[in-house]
Amino acid sequence: QVQVVESGGGLVQPGGSLRLSCATSGSIFSIYVMGWYRQAPGKQRELVAHITGAGSTYYADSVKGRFTISRDNAKNTVYLQMNSLNPEDTAVYYCNAYSAANNLNYWGKGTLVTVSS
Repeated sequence: QVQVVESGGGLVQPGGSLRLSCATSGSIFSIYVMGWYRQAPGKQRELVAHITGAGSTYYADSVKGRFTISRDNAKNTVYLQMNSLNPEDTAVYYCNAYSAANNLNYWGKGTLVTVSS
């Protein structure tokens, strides 16, 4: 069983920055595509960004140029650096570990990001 634990959420003013972290344990970290998703109140969960074990990245259009996803395979951790935050970024952010080849899919419990003045 893989544990996925997010941290780093909080309250930030518009234009500010936060860095989210997601630590995993219990499996070979590098096999997973690690993703950050978010769910705002009343909305569906959406993919924000993901990164493969080799380091290839994908970003949703809404966060391109503002968010950066990275991973440290030695620390079994993925990060999401969020800059130029705006109120529309307010959501619970979830970390996901996915391996299609191994039919594995794990979610964290989420961390709340609130962007407000």
